[in-house]
Parts: sequence; structure tokens; C-alpha cells
Amino acid sequence: MKKNIETFIGCDATYDDSRIVIFGAPFDSTASYRPGARFGSASIRHESYGLETYSPCLDRDLEDIQVFDSGDIELPMGSSEMALDAISEHTAEILSDEKLPFMLGGEHLVTLGAFREVHRKHPDVHIIHLDAHTDLRDDYLGVNLSHACVIRRCHDLMGDGKIHQFGIRSGERAEWAFAREGHTDLHPFTLDDVQRVVESITQDTPVYLTVDLDVLDPSVFPGTGTPEAGGVSFEELRKALVLVCEKLNVVGCDVTELAPMLDASGASTAVACKVVRELLLALNKL
Repeated sequence: MKKNIETFIGCDATYDDSRIVIFGAPFDSTASYRPGARFGSASIRHESYGLETYSPCLDRDLEDIQVFDSGDIELPMGSSEMALDAISEHTAEILSDEKLPFMLGGEHLVTLGAFREVHRKHPDVHIIHLDAHTDLRDDYLGVNLSHACVIRRCHDLMGDGKIHQFGIRSGERAEWAFAREGHTDLHPFTLDDVQRVVESITQDTPVYLTVDLDVLDPSVFPGTGTPEAGGVSFEELRKALVLVCEKLNVVGCDVTELAPMLDASGASTAVACKVVRELLLALNKL
């Protein structure tokens, strides 16, 4: 792979030297409310230079680790299937080289493309899912490849007992019923149960971490397609993510649903950048 021209700050190592590979999936064709997430990954890269590479919370620095940024995949906006296939192909290449794929969305449907390949390599994988929305619809207006259906499509691959959902506070009645019937491990409204669930998962179990940034309260993160009041604070999210990354065997990760134009202040993009930095540093477990 060739290095992207503009990388996330501090992530300019070579592919061969890196354990983590960043790539963008600029896709939002199934956005059910406000589009714009296709610009999220590029905005995160560009605005990351407003950050320091050093995290005082973790006492770690991106300059001390090896991360490769391969840039955004070129995706066909008119076909969810083709877009997901392209994401899967890129993820498969990263996994085949025993590296960790770190995807920047894009809307949340892009998770399915990456997760298919992670599941193929690690059939016993669990999902840690942080989000405002259940994303468990079987279809949305007749479409079963939608950001409203992404976790249901992951469940189709995995079955019961392996999807752990946190911060959820929105969804249609049937989705909540599906989760509460035991198909997923649902912990609504807060991130309070993250530590207990982390402690229940053995340290060698592969885990895919998917972060829909609308898990944050809109007062913290208004720049997203489907904002939902009642979310968590940045610090609650940061602590939960660091806990997951440091205690579990994370084999793939994504951060989705930043729509930068929906927050003219730029604050949402700044929040997304800091989430990505803290995740990268936590995943390295220095």
C-alpha cells in the first residue's frame, strides 16, 4: 500500500513497520436523515493537525508508535453492495498482513464491509458497539443494507450472545424487542456497564470495536446525521474506549458518522479527532 498524501497527525510510518492501518470509507448513500458523513474521514485527517500528538490522559505520544494511513477508498456512491465489497477487499488485505484495520467513516453501514472480513478471519469475534441507535432493523423502507440495519446484518453472521451494545437510546419498538429477547447484549442509555462486560470477556477473545459518534450527546457532538439527545460526555466515552482497547484483544476498529458540515463551529470534528487519537494510543498498549 502507498501512504496517503495527508495522513492523520503522527501516522506517517511505513506500511511494513506498522501494526495499525488507518483507512477511510467515505460513504453515506443510505443516510436516513441528514447526509454528509462521506466527508468525515477526510475532515478528521485535515483537522487532526489542530491536535498535539501527545495525550496527557494516557501519557503516550503518536510519535512513539507506528501507524500507517492508507487514505480513503474510492467508493461508488450508487451501490451499497459495491461499496461494501470494496471496503471488504481493503480490510482483507490489511488482515492478511496480520495488521489491525482502523476505519474512519462514513455512515455506519461501512462497518459491515470491514466486519465481514474480520469475522471471516476470527469466527469467534465479539462486537463492542457504542451508539445512540440500536441499528437492528431488518430493513429500512425495504432496504436491508442501511445504516439503520448494520448491527442486524452483523448479527446475521454471528448469531446470539456476541454483540454488546452501549449508550443506545433510540430505535423502533421491534428493535428493542429483538435485543431484549437475548439476540444482543443490550446496555441502554449509559456506558456504566462497559467495565463489567469487559471483565466477562476473556482476554484472548477477538473483539471488533465500532463507535458511532452519535453515542455522544448533541451538546458535545452536533455534527452527525441523526443526533439524539441524552447521550454521554466525551470523557465518559474516552474512558470506556481506553478500557476496551487496553483490556481486550481488539482486532478491528471503526469510528463513524461524523458529518462535518453539520457543525459549522468545527467542534464535532475536533471531538472526532481526539477520539481517534486516544483510540490509536490505547490500541498500542505501550
